[in-house]
This record gives sequence, structure tokens and C-alpha cells, in this order.
Amino acid sequence: MPLQVSDYSWQQTNAAVFISVPLRGVCVRDADVFCTESYLKTMRTAKPRLGMTLLFSPYIKKKRLCGRPFRCQVIEEDERKKIEDIKESERIKATKELEAWKEHQRRAEEQKGIQRKEKLHQEKLTAEEKKKLKSKSHTRNSAPRSLATKGRNSENMFFEKLKENSIPAPRSASSIKINFTPRVFPTALRESQVAEEEEWLHKQAEAQRAMNTDIPELSDLKEEEKNPEWLKDKGNKLFATENYLAALNAYNLAIRLNNKIPLLYLNRAACHLKLKNLHKAIEDSSKALELLTPPVAENANARVKAHVRRGTAFCQLELYIEGLQDYEAALKIDPSNKIVQNDTEKIRNIIQGTELKS
Repeated sequence: MPLQVSDYSWQQTNAAVFISVPLRGVCVRDADVFCTESYLKTMRTAKPRLGMTLLFSPYIKKKRLCGRPFRCQVIEEDERKKIEDIKESERIKATKELEAWKEHQRRAEEQKGIQRKEKLHQEKLTAEEKKKLKSKSHTRNSAPRSLATKGRNSENMFFEKLKENSIPAPRSASSIKINFTPRVFPTALRESQVAEEEEWLHKQAEAQRAMNTDIPELSDLKEEEKNPEWLKDKGNKLFATENYLAALNAYNLAIRLNNKIPLLYLNRAACHLKLKNLHKAIEDSSKALELLTPPVAENANARVKAHVRRGTAFCQLELYIEGLQDYEAALKIDPSNKIVQNDTEKIRNIIQGTELKS
């Protein structure tokens, strides 16, 4: 139970009250202190447990155990009130500053709105003033003219007639005809390869004129059958009906008549592919590519076909690398050809050993 102690001493200052209690033979390091507004209680936690209760004024608020004497610091009500007053004044000050800042922002926004309205009004006035000045200047310019005209009319009654006679008659309408230089290739001059195009046209003209007339079989042919172009068309019709041997004979005779036309070799290569004459298909495709020079837009489609047919022949001979080279060359000429793109990818898969088994 608590121990009532009467042997103690105390002293007081303006800020604190010091109470000293003698505890002989007891170490204060293991003591707990509990303080309320009516009393102060200490309890030793180590054995033997000792307790002590002190009654004191309700103004004691803080406590501390320092050495053997016990010290309690007291804060008076006026000090606490001072602190509260300081806090309240700071709060009021901060609130006023916030309200002042908000008022400043509101006035700034109002000022900006007023300035915008004034600017719009000024621009409107400026436009109206310009319009008025323009109308005034027009009126001033027209007034002297009318006055001068009146004076002149009074002096010369034929002034209007003379004025009408002095105005020249309107010009007669006409059309200008412009003739452009005809071009075989529709490409713009700055983009075309003029030298290569002219060389290609010259080679085609020479090929059309070239004809071997010393062929014994010509004596039995009709006049139209001696024309390589007629034979080419006949070969195309026979090829369409899948009569590949007859088409091949027509192309052979046409090439004997004229060996400078690349389309004859190109079409004969297609016949050789159908008849599985793969080496001859490669030869005819190579000959067609040799004649399809220089490379111009006019022969681009024929060059694509020649590369594809030679590449197909190489692939059927299982020479896939050579075939891939021809297909890639065809793609360079016509990159948007989906069929050539798909076939090129298939050849790459075969070379890389990634072709899926069907």
C-alpha cells in the first residue's frame, strides 16, 4: 500500500516548484512516476516495491525525476493563455493573408477581363473608323469630279460624247493552240531516262525490220505467215489452248525469221516450262533478258516475267539459291507483286529447311 510521507521539503520559483523527499536506502532509477492534478504518486518497480503519494496544488502539470530529489515543473494558467493567444493571433494572421491573396487574384482576373473588353472595343472602333474614313475619302474624291463635270458640261455640251469616243473598244477574243512534243513514254521528262528510252525504241525498230528471207520453208508459207508478229500471235493462241508443241513450233519459226524480238524468247521459255525442258527454258529466259536492255518502264513487265520463268526453272532443277536470286530481282522491278512475294518466301523456307510438310 502507498506510504504517507510527511518528512519532505520544498521550494518555489516563478516558473516551478521543487519537492525533495528523502528515500534512504532506495535507488530511484527503478521508480515510476504518475502525476494528476490532485496528487503525485511514485512506485518503485524493483523489489522491495515501495510507493509514495504526495498531495499538491492542481497547478502542477509536468514532472521529472532527476537524481535523488524529485522535480516538478509548473506552468501557470497565464502562460498557457499566452500560448493560446499567440496561436490564435497566428491563425488570424494567416487567415487574413489568405483572404488578401484571394482578393488580389480576384482583382487581377477582373482587370484582365476589363482589358480584354477594352481591346475588343478598341478593335471594333478601329474597324469602324477605317470604314468611315474610306467612305469619306470616296465621297471627297467623287465630289470634285461631279463639280468639275458640271462646269465642263456648262462650257462644253459635247463633253460626254467626246469622253465616250475616247474609250477604246474591248479587245476581240481569240484562242491559242499549244502543241506538245509527242512522247512514247508517258513519264515526265525530268524523271525519264531519255537516252535509254531512245536506245530501246531504236532496238525495237531494228528488230521489226530484221528478217531472214533465206529460209527454205518460206516458199511454202503464205505472205501473212512470214510475219514474226503474226506467228507470235498464233503461238499465243495455241498456248492458251494448251497445245504447247504447236505453240513451240510457231515461236521457233518466228525466231528464225527475226531473232531480235525478246517476247518470242520469253513466250518460248513458257512453252519449255510446260514441256519440262528446263535447261532450254533457262536459255530462252536469259536471251530475253539480254534483249530487254536497256531497262526502261516499257519493258519492266517483260523483265519480271523473264526472271520469274528462269527462277521457276532453277527451282524445278532444285537449284533453289539461283532461283531465289531471280525472284528477288523480279521483286526489285515490281515490289508490289503479291504472287512473286509469296513464291519468294516459299523458296526461302525451302532453303532454310523450314517448309512445313503438307
